[in-house]
Amino acid sequence: MKKLIETIKNIFKIEELRKRILFTLSLLLVYRFGSFVVIPGINPAALNDLQSQVDGNGLLGLLNIFSGGAFSNASIFALGIMPYISASIVIQLLGIVVPYFQKLQKEGESGRRKINQWTRYLTIIVLLLQAPAYLANLHGTLQPYAFVLGSGALFTVSATIVLIAGTMFVMWLGEKITDKGIGNGVSLIIMVGIIARLPHALMAELNTRFTESTGGFVMLIVELALLFLVFAATIALVQAVRKIPVQYAKRIVGNKQYGGVRQYIPLKINAAGVMPIIFAQALMFIPALFSKFESTSAIGTAFSNYSGFWYNLVFGLLVVAFTYFYTAITVNPNMMAEDMKRNGGFIPGVKPGKKTVDYLDTIMTRITLPGSVFLAIVAILPAFAMKLGINNQFALFYGGTSLLILVGVILDTLQQIESYLLLRHYDGLMKTGRIKGRSA
Repeated sequence: MKKLIETIKNIFKIEELRKRILFTLSLLLVYRFGSFVVIPGINPAALNDLQSQVDGNGLLGLLNIFSGGAFSNASIFALGIMPYISASIVIQLLGIVVPYFQKLQKEGESGRRKINQWTRYLTIIVLLLQAPAYLANLHGTLQPYAFVLGSGALFTVSATIVLIAGTMFVMWLGEKITDKGIGNGVSLIIMVGIIARLPHALMAELNTRFTESTGGFVMLIVELALLFLVFAATIALVQAVRKIPVQYAKRIVGNKQYGGVRQYIPLKINAAGVMPIIFAQALMFIPALFSKFESTSAIGTAFSNYSGFWYNLVFGLLVVAFTYFYTAITVNPNMMAEDMKRNGGFIPGVKPGKKTVDYLDTIMTRITLPGSVFLAIVAILPAFAMKLGINNQFALFYGGTSLLILVGVILDTLQQIESYLLLRHYDGLMKTGRIKGRSA
């Protein structure tokens, strides 16, 4: 405890770090306040039906977690930051197949600004589709008296504009946090939304344990211990790397010697991060659409059961497949081999050029297999938690996208804080070792 107090004091001794942390907290507080501001024209007292629908639906429950409860509050931030994430994924994929975006990715800072501008435009297009769909869901869920200004075209247009403005404002908050705060702004906003739902989910689990006589306090302690182990295993997955030794040739320029040292390329076991789970979840929503047709209702029903065998089997296989796919498009052995050759580096025992490319590709293929299997297990853990009798809301924290985002964002933020401390010759956040985030 004394070490922790001393570390906190050191953090606030650094003026720049103190200002960045306070700035970040203030903007996150603005976001949380906005999550409770209801769309103009909707009666807040009539939102119980929407809350019931969200609690009983896996997809809507996940969206509600990412928005920090703004989805079920019919808030101006109801769509949250997810349309921007969707647009970013599309732009990233376009960077693989479209030469124009490939060129922008290689142009440095100017290219990054243009890509961000395209991402904003695409976000607005996504919002023009999602905002009316969200309002249509409100019309189908809430009672007529919930719409105090009526539910005509005027309300739909005005509410759509409000939802688009809300998401764009959240994007602006995220960019300001990244520029003047600490950590990645968009990731922190998602993380705060997830953490904000944790007390609600925990209270629901407490209510289940102590009112339905299903184990009581002992079972709750077991669940928390299991949750701790899941977090520890996920941290190990996020931080695990395979170090590839690289030897640089010795060069003498004037009276100085350059190179001649051995360094390492850290190849991550899970280089794809949380993206395979997001892609797999998007595809798993498609079979559920077949439940509306009589001939395919059995397929739709089977894939609508989020704790069922067939849903989780196909979901796990898709996560494994997308892990390989996303790793292949994000990790480029050819570029790594060219960079090493350009800088006079080589892998001991491996010839530069094609041999190095083949070697790196083989290593990535081998380490991606256990990483993808472990990621698939993490993705389907909530289903196992539900089968063990854990409340549906609390079970979502046992794995899946929310758990990986929490672990990754917290590690990245702590890594930035630790870099400030070490730069000023203070001890890091830990007595031994260094915190390694996703970007380490």
